Amino acid sequence: MKAKIKYIFTFLIISLALILKAQDPNERGNLRNYYNQPLHFGFALSFSKTNFVIRTEKNFEQFDSLKSIISYAKPGFNIGFLAELRLQKYLTLRFLPNIAFAGRSVEYYFQGVNDTITRVKNIESAFLNFPVDIKLRSKRVNNVGAYLLAGGGYALDLQSKRKVDNTGVILSEQLLKIRRDDFFYEAGAGAEFYLEYFKFAIEGKVSMGINNLIIKDNTIFSNPIDKLRSKVFLISITFEG
Repeated sequence: MKAKIKYIFTFLIISLALILKAQDPNERGNLRNYYNQPLHFGFALSFSKTNFVIRTEKNFEQFDSLKSIISYAKPGFNIGFLAELRLQKYLTLRFLPNIAFAGRSVEYYFQGVNDTITRVKNIESAFLNFPVDIKLRSKRVNNVGAYLLAGGGYALDLQSKRKVDNTGVILSEQLLKIRRDDFFYEAGAGAEFYLEYFKFAIEGKVSMGINNLIIKDNTIFSNPIDKLRSKVFLISITFEG
């Protein structure tokens, strides 16, 4: 009898060891069934740097002795709602509509009689963004995981001054007019941390605009620019249940 108990106990120990060894690491630690759930919701807080990628016209120096045009990024922030749909254990579809507040400045350097004359055009925007991404996540190591994502979306600038008329307005008050609508593609990576009741992640992402945003209205600020596209760098913190 004792021998049988010994054999049974040994068999159970060996079986348990094999089960633990074969167990998916996603089933250990906090939120054990997280990868198998079909849908997750959450929210995201992001800090951004928004800028322009500028391509000037050929021989742009002919425009009123213009020497150069430089765009400078300004800090901003985003607040958004997050929904994530499971496609496969390690593959999800993520939708993250958000509102973003951003600013950029475009500086024009003209050759004056004795020195350089600088004209600065500040652009403040409030975007409604609708990005959709495919997310590839790694196996978890206990309560830590990583992921890559790529996708694209649509952006609507609620503060676009596209309809402003610069005719007859003095140079210092003329606006650099940009289009309201844009499409973009994006890519990023992040690390996820599984806590007892929720998961949070830290993510870095780069977004590049597709549309040419410049509106040509025959001013010394729009004429020298051939292409004007958006560029955004984001650091985000997401929380999901």
